[in-house]
Amino acid sequence: MRTRPGRPYPLGATFDGGGTNFALFSEVADRVELCLLDDEGTETRVEVTESTAHVWHVHVPGVEPGQRYGFRVHGPYDPARGHRCNPAKLLLDPYAKAVDGMIDSSDVLLSYTRDASGTVLDDADHLDPRDSAPHTMYSVVVNPFYDWGHDRPPRHGYHETVLYEAHARGLTMTHPAVPENLRGTYAGLAHPAVVAYLTDLGVTAVELMPVHQFVDDPVLRDRGLTNYWGYNTIGFLAPHNAYASSGTRGQQVHEFKTMVKTLHEAGIEVILDVVYNHTAEGNHLGPTLSFRGIDNAAYYRLVDDSPAHYFDTTGTGNSLLMRSPHVLQLIMDSLRYWVTEMHVDGFRFDLAATLARQFHEVDRLSAFFDLVQQDPVISQVKLIAEPWDLGDGGYQVGGFPPLWTEWNGLYRDTVRDFWRGQPSTLPEFASRLTGSSDLYESTGRRPAASVNFVTAHDGFTLADLVSYDHKHNEANGEDGRDGESHNRSWNHGVEGPTDDPAIRALRARQQRNFLATLLLSQGVPMLSHGDEIGRTQGGNNNVYCQDGPTSWLDWDLDDDARSLLAVTQRLVALRREHPVLRRRRFLTGRPPESLPDGAEVLPDALPDVVWFDTSGDVMDQADWDASFARTVGVLLEGEAITEPDDAGGRIVDDSVLILFNAFSEDVTFRVPAASYGPLWGLELRTDDPEATDVRRPGSAPAPAAGATPAAAAARSGAVAAGEEIVVTSRSLVVLLRPPLRARVVPLPHAPRSASADG
Repeated sequence: MRTRPGRPYPLGATFDGGGTNFALFSEVADRVELCLLDDEGTETRVEVTESTAHVWHVHVPGVEPGQRYGFRVHGPYDPARGHRCNPAKLLLDPYAKAVDGMIDSSDVLLSYTRDASGTVLDDADHLDPRDSAPHTMYSVVVNPFYDWGHDRPPRHGYHETVLYEAHARGLTMTHPAVPENLRGTYAGLAHPAVVAYLTDLGVTAVELMPVHQFVDDPVLRDRGLTNYWGYNTIGFLAPHNAYASSGTRGQQVHEFKTMVKTLHEAGIEVILDVVYNHTAEGNHLGPTLSFRGIDNAAYYRLVDDSPAHYFDTTGTGNSLLMRSPHVLQLIMDSLRYWVTEMHVDGFRFDLAATLARQFHEVDRLSAFFDLVQQDPVISQVKLIAEPWDLGDGGYQVGGFPPLWTEWNGLYRDTVRDFWRGQPSTLPEFASRLTGSSDLYESTGRRPAASVNFVTAHDGFTLADLVSYDHKHNEANGEDGRDGESHNRSWNHGVEGPTDDPAIRALRARQQRNFLATLLLSQGVPMLSHGDEIGRTQGGNNNVYCQDGPTSWLDWDLDDDARSLLAVTQRLVALRREHPVLRRRRFLTGRPPESLPDGAEVLPDALPDVVWFDTSGDVMDQADWDASFARTVGVLLEGEAITEPDDAGGRIVDDSVLILFNAFSEDVTFRVPAASYGPLWGLELRTDDPEATDVRRPGSAPAPAAGATPAAAAARSGAVAAGEEIVVTSRSLVVLLRPPLRARVVPLPHAPRSASADG
């Protein structure tokens, strides 16, 4: 086959209209072969003779999009020195932009052998010579051209963002309006019925669980299970082929782009959950699929005094070598590709603390964060860290650089503890509710640094959080060893499903409490898909391997699910309509010192936040220190917003009074004095979300018959300063009042310029 020298950059396969340039980094290789595979699997090998700065490159005329290919790398197999080249194994291109097929369970994918007793023989004299091509997956040349039309990223500010964590497959697998051939695919996610659901819910961004090409673990396949979650990446530039309805010879790239374009048209951003901390090749006993056979020591972090083994801070068998310039280049090239070519709007980094490890400890000034900070593309999109890993010192909530936001695990834990009635939680609950300034303010960060969540893919769903004391992961086949054992959950008296109406009512109320707390908190709220309709996993808190009804959303909604959905929609709308619930700056507990656009700060201006006890008095230190405290009122003052609007003007909003009662009995709150507002209207009660009137002492709850969300929004049940309100056990009440004394002093006008006629 006639070839040309080609170019060392860009890495991967690049179609230029007349052929394709192939470029592969390997410092350890002695020789590299490009393998082109036809539809029958027949392989044509092309010798790659050019090498520039350890990048092997060749241009092959006539190779077009859809062509499948791989590499065979000849070099040392010396595990004791960290080298594992084996040309018998067909290798995926680390820069492949599409992947065809899936690996099987064959031991041919392994480079080592075993003796008759099963002992691993891992040296050059026992190298497995069998060809892995029939058992592995293939890289695909893709067509880089796509008509994006007028696509524009929505670019919602963090303070305007409501995240919706979703699984690209599980979200649509049972959706009745999505055609069966599109369910579980990128096209299914872009179906009008699904887009309408997301827009009606009010979310501004979908955070998709891993859609980089991943593989199933052989151990899971042996148990009849799959790697459903996808945290097992092998292709960092390729959309996962099993989520494509249109084909896997490059069609998945086009389908993914169309999904992004469709969601953008609806004003919804696309954020990818990305796994750059490890690969699917596992530990030293894992398969040789790509990186291991290309240049093992350059890509992986090896144990210093035993390079045959991998240093693992992820619990998956290996960790990428974050101090390697080639690993850093791969990650940054991947991120830029997904932003510039695939138009995604940001990333959530799995086990992000591992990305900060250059040697052993977590270093927030590591090379990776330096690269992100100075990159003109990546630094401008949303960057969300899962701020922990499994290594020493790996829990880093609050420890990431200012450019980053973080999954706030302390928010999750504190809110769960508060609503299940744990002692001494009130002070921390107040901090989490108001943006976690104790974690972020000292480093110059803002409330948006905190991604608040109560549940996520990892752990109980919201419905299960209030229905189970213990995990029930028997279906995973790991004898209950998998999944978190300390869930801060509460079954409210019965483990699992029950027909007891009192328990069912309390569980429903607790779900509304969690959703209301989440969406009324400062910071960035994240909903886990299906929590808004009461999705259950039957008590399984680790469905990573369950690709079926246990993990899919059930779209057959009953009355309870529709009611919970309506409440969630109201809460999202309430947050959207009231800037006081999504402040860009931390609350101070004092009146503002200045206001935008020349607005005057009046002498009797109220603080931006005030905390009250049940008597309507301002909380003192003894109130905060009481270990038995389960109640608190908080006023968010709508006239004390110091950040300007987009035009530089002042924002004046209604004020919000939230009364929390996590106690086991009803509690009577007194509305604060008239100086905080003479009259308040009911917005929401989690004990009866259809109620339109405030419940006063001695009265029965307002009847729900005929009430609608629109009626509730009318706030017809007003309550005056000094009046008492009964807040049902384990519930909250939201009250609103309009601005009291907003007065804006206009800026002086600029003098008129002299006109020609004087």
